[in-house]
Amino acid sequence: TLPLGYCRKTVMAVPHLQQPSFLLASLKADCMNKPFAQRCHDLEIVIEDFPAKELHAIFPWLVENIFGSLDGIIIGWNLRCLHGRANPTEYAIALDFLDPSGPMMKLVYKLQAEEYRYEFPVSYLPGPVKASMQERVLPECSLYHNKVQFPPSGGLGSNLALNPFEYYMFYFAISLITQRNSPTTHHISPSNSAYFSLVDTYLKWFLPTEGSVLPPPSSNPGVGIPSPVPRSPAVPFTSYGIHHTSLLKRHIAHQPSVNADPASQEIWRSETVLKVFVEMWLHHYSLEMYQKMQSPHVKVIACASFVGVSCLLESFKPTEEHVLVIRLLVKHLHAFANSLKPEPLSPSAHSHTASPLEEFKRVVIPRFVQQKLYIFLQHCFGHWPLDASFRAVLEMWLSYLQPWRYAPEKPLQSAELQPRSVSEKWAPFIQENLLMYTKLFVGFLNRALRTDLVSAKNALMVFRVAKVFAQPNLAEMIQKGEQLFLEPELVIPHRQHRIFMTPTLGGNFLSSWPPTITDASFKVKSHVYCLEGQESQYKQMFGPEVRNLVLRLAQLIGQAQQTAKSISDHSAETMASQSFLSWFRFSPSDMNGSYTGNDLDEIGQDSIKKTDEYLEKAQEYLCQIFRLNEAQLTQMIMNCGAAQDENGKKKLPDCIESEDGLILTPLGRYQSIINGLRRFEIEYQGDTDLQPIRSYENATLVRLLFQLSSGINQRFADQMEILCSREDFIGRLCRYHLTNPFFVEKSRHSPALKQRSGCSRRPRISLRFLASYRTLLSLFMIYFIASWFCIGPLACTFIILLGYFLYAIVMTFFTERWKPHQH
Repeated sequence: TLPLGYCRKTVMAVPHLQQPSFLLASLKADCMNKPFAQRCHDLEIVIEDFPAKELHAIFPWLVENIFGSLDGIIIGWNLRCLHGRANPTEYAIALDFLDPSGPMMKLVYKLQAEEYRYEFPVSYLPGPVKASMQERVLPECSLYHNKVQFPPSGGLGSNLALNPFEYYMFYFAISLITQRNSPTTHHISPSNSAYFSLVDTYLKWFLPTEGSVLPPPSSNPGVGIPSPVPRSPAVPFTSYGIHHTSLLKRHIAHQPSVNADPASQEIWRSETVLKVFVEMWLHHYSLEMYQKMQSPHVKVIACASFVGVSCLLESFKPTEEHVLVIRLLVKHLHAFANSLKPEPLSPSAHSHTASPLEEFKRVVIPRFVQQKLYIFLQHCFGHWPLDASFRAVLEMWLSYLQPWRYAPEKPLQSAELQPRSVSEKWAPFIQENLLMYTKLFVGFLNRALRTDLVSAKNALMVFRVAKVFAQPNLAEMIQKGEQLFLEPELVIPHRQHRIFMTPTLGGNFLSSWPPTITDASFKVKSHVYCLEGQESQYKQMFGPEVRNLVLRLAQLIGQAQQTAKSISDHSAETMASQSFLSWFRFSPSDMNGSYTGNDLDEIGQDSIKKTDEYLEKAQEYLCQIFRLNEAQLTQMIMNCGAAQDENGKKKLPDCIESEDGLILTPLGRYQSIINGLRRFEIEYQGDTDLQPIRSYENATLVRLLFQLSSGINQRFADQMEILCSREDFIGRLCRYHLTNPFFVEKSRHSPALKQRSGCSRRPRISLRFLASYRTLLSLFMIYFIASWFCIGPLACTFIILLGYFLYAIVMTFFTERWKPHQH
């Protein structure tokens, strides 16, 4: 294969019909043989030198080679795993090549000028879009209008006919979904990847917060890039809504030429980028929500393919990286919308002076994002695992709830660093997004009540939500929005004549708008009924039902604080008791296999301290939001959570005693399994000699001593039974050595089966303790020290046995008071 720098001369000598295939073959060969930097350099030369007709054939292959195939088999450049720290050279080259002003975009604009079309399979679109198209129902988003093409023979092999810019953006956006199963680098944050950086770059370029979108580069000066030409549909479609005139067409309707107004190009590209991102990343939800979103005449059609649609929609599971990219989109859209210039006082002046980009900023969130983001968040709140990875979804939700954080004006920081009050100018946003605040808050409460708040990561999520909603004046504005929604309709008595307008996703944003609504109550109701339907039952955030949930959460927070404190105290006691002298202590509890720890024991005291701080502040914020009496709440928590048994230890989970042992009640399952508030003492209750060999034991000695102990127990079983049954001092001494006096007492605090409780009560000898490295080291040191005093091994052994015999006599008198087998 010749170097691509000379490929142009070689290709021109070949007949015209063979040029594209030869160029494509050369590029494919170089893709296998040349390093990444050289391939990008050669591609840049090809894009500059070759005409659009020859580049047309390589464009689909090049896009797939960069972003990977739609079925996920071809990884492409794997931009999701390309990080600046690990591969700085390739990272920089990839970003330069795919930059909005880079070689790849120059190729896109060169092909755009020739009005080429490329097919994108409908089968790889998001589930709801694919389902509706298979039912011959046109989605509301104008991105799909006049682009669907069905094969002549019918069937499901339909495609979208996209222009080069749309085709490129479709592949770029959907690669986040199709390539999510490709191998990733787990120790590096997704926000440091080349893909994440490109998303940020495209958003800043096509949705600028300052100035306007730069015009696309053109190889021929004076010749503009035409906007998409309307195409007649291939087959008749049912539509969700009314077909509206394109914003772009409306804007340039009175211009002498399509290319006369440069602003038309920035609007078309900005709108396309946003629509593609929203459709590919947010248009995913469950079957139940899919059916709820359909209009009445569509539901009749949808019944025919119910099973197929369910398979398409239930399988989608967003990843943490997916959510992080959406959060980036949300944050930038807030900054984009907040960069809107103040409206002129005169409405007539506004209609003549506002640019298309300014109009776009005005409606970008309610028209394009609000509905799909709300549905996506509902899907995540209902289907995301109950673990710490939900933090990504939580932060994305909180970013949307706080547009004032991305406003251009920055408040002055006071000396006390008090949280600033939410300005009244955000009241319309809060009212028009009421469900985002109220219903999703209730959804979070239900999740928080099912999580282990002793975990610092879970406690942090509760703290973050409580802190956001406790911002001064925010709760009052949310409550005002609820009052507007619940306000009776007295202004216009005939409700049936009031059509609650949907923020229609069809058409473009300057298409025919409904008359301006001045009724604030009607705006709130329109928002709620649009997202939930007019038959939905609204649950007030400040109503009694949600208030009870908050009280339950506050009580759970108090119990979690007490649990964390008890774990902290237990860990401190354990650490204090683990001294060097414990190596010389013979303790029968060493072999019981008990585990009384918690995950926080492995995390450390710092994590427990953070948990307590997060929960304490979260409880304080909840009291501010819902005006709870903090003193009464503290007393209620102390009464409910400080219950201890007679020994001062935490009570067992709520359970009932049956023939098979202890059985947890529903309350007990909530206490132990779900929240870890109470727990059984988990310990090994079988034959101690049959436990797995531990790391601190010698395996050979364990097996030999087990055989020796088994032989002695079999040979002298009757004699040991007779000795232990005596009531004199000899009997008490034998019972102390040959039985475990603590076994029965411990078994009362365990859910073990009753029939197992008597399996280890027979007198027996266990020599396994001699296989412990700690015991062997202790004996060795005793013999070593005895040798300094000229005490031989036999004499030393006799002294050890005598000392232990005296110790056993003393312990016999103390243990006699328990006598567990007598009660």
